Amino acid sequence: MTTRLPAALAPWAAGLAALTPELAVALGPLLRRLDALIGEREPAVDDRGTPDGFGGLARSGRPDQLLPSEWLLADEAPDEFLRRLTEGELLHLAPEFRATAVRGRIVVLADTGPSQAGAGRLVQLAALLVLHRRAAAHGAELVVGILGDPPGHWLTGDLPELLPRWLDARRHADPTPEDVRQAQQGLDAADRAWVLTSPRLADRLGSHQRVLASEPSGWSADGAVRVTVRLARTRVDLPLPATQIAVRALRGAEFRRGAPAVVALPAGTTGRASPAFTTEARTLLLRGAHPAELLAVNLPVSASQQPGPIRVRRHHLHGPVVAAGRTGRRLIVLQIRGERLVPYVSGRPLGEGDAYTVELDVLGLDRASLESLLTGPVRPVLRDGDDLLCPLGGRWWRITRDGNARDDGPLAPGAEERGFQRFRERRLFRHPLAPEAERARHVVHSGTTQGWSEDGRNWVLRCRQGDPVQLSFREQADVVGLVHDGVLPALITCTRGRERVVRSIRADGTRTLSRLSGGSGPPAVHPTLPLLAVEPGPGRVVVGDANTGRIDHHLGSEQ
Repeated sequence: MTTRLPAALAPWAAGLAALTPELAVALGPLLRRLDALIGEREPAVDDRGTPDGFGGLARSGRPDQLLPSEWLLADEAPDEFLRRLTEGELLHLAPEFRATAVRGRIVVLADTGPSQAGAGRLVQLAALLVLHRRAAAHGAELVVGILGDPPGHWLTGDLPELLPRWLDARRHADPTPEDVRQAQQGLDAADRAWVLTSPRLADRLGSHQRVLASEPSGWSADGAVRVTVRLARTRVDLPLPATQIAVRALRGAEFRRGAPAVVALPAGTTGRASPAFTTEARTLLLRGAHPAELLAVNLPVSASQQPGPIRVRRHHLHGPVVAAGRTGRRLIVLQIRGERLVPYVSGRPLGEGDAYTVELDVLGLDRASLESLLTGPVRPVLRDGDDLLCPLGGRWWRITRDGNARDDGPLAPGAEERGFQRFRERRLFRHPLAPEAERARHVVHSGTTQGWSEDGRNWVLRCRQGDPVQLSFREQADVVGLVHDGVLPALITCTRGRERVVRSIRADGTRTLSRLSGGSGPPAVHPTLPLLAVEPGPGRVVVGDANTGRIDHHLGSEQ
């Protein structure tokens, strides 16, 4: 069910587009009260000067300032127009004013120390939304400085970029008045600075007029439910969002990013890409247009980073690709050359000459087995001391430097029939399996969490800490992954049949990941991170968040 913004939150629609509708509604009461409190010292509008035509394009503005091409889009493709409207992507003519005074920035100096963890950060989030709206009304820029950072080190950009970076900025110690004074050294004369902090630091700052201090004032069994906010001599008691959505917000799971990054795949990539995460690295492996071609996409470390362009590394090999995996800075690929399985290494070499080269007949692979290896996702290659480990033909094989291959045990039951899934292969779990998992028909794991089931629908998940979690579902679906939303584990399921509906099943409910559903094959789930890759069609792959369903990257052919 889609959550709509109530009419009372319409003035903040542009800023709230950076959050999920659920969090936007939950923040509503706090947002409106803070707006009234801040409005006493930061008017919503000011004298912008004499109008002087238009000075360019902007992402916000009045309807009469929309470009004619946007109105044409509304007439020809209304659904796309509504999408761009809600995402803040429509282009407006930006009015220019002949101002009589220098216009400064609205600067937020944020305390991200331990005393502001939890409730304090929720107040800061609402304050940032209020101040962002007022900065836009003034035609000014909103920038954020983290107390304790060097002077002049600002977080900038639109809210979808700025909010995750602010959330990631956590300090292990509370700031001091000296930190505030140093941050103010990076201000321009026309800037208006706000300090968001705790009452303890606020009391030590003297007569500063724009210090917003907050601390929890009401508690329930689940945590803080109310907060006291103080600005100068005004003190108000405000409600906090419900605990579950508040926790998700503080982990960044309720933030919405801007338009997904579009990454071009090499021309000619029109066949099945068969996306796969084969190791714990943030490297997505795709099959190229030919069996001897492998594409490696290194994804950014976090959604809050400002990375450069994401590059697709195209590896041309001498034979069909069977398995691959990134270990440290090496990408190790096993390819078929003639009647041998031969390694290819991108990075520091593993050895000289024919190191780790093994005859195919030693592995017991017939022609049918070889063809099945070349049509699905690439298998993983792992380092184990000086040896390579690879699952082929229903067995694990240990390949030594001198080219010997030793049967190292069977795969999990049924692994070959359903297509090798890294997370399901219990030998890839680096920690001891519970006795129940050792005997179970179905096993799943991620990080230090393991889960097991006898019928594939009723699951027990055991984290390293805490009590076991029981999850179940009724529909005809397969578990394709296990991820974490903070400390909360979630099963990723995919329905059988052509629809391939993907869902996240957690103890607090089920979320349908509509934008990550409907792929041409089961989704690829990262073994330790909430990353999910789906192939909606030939030559196209989307990568998104397995908890929220947010699309982060579109990978497509240049043709």
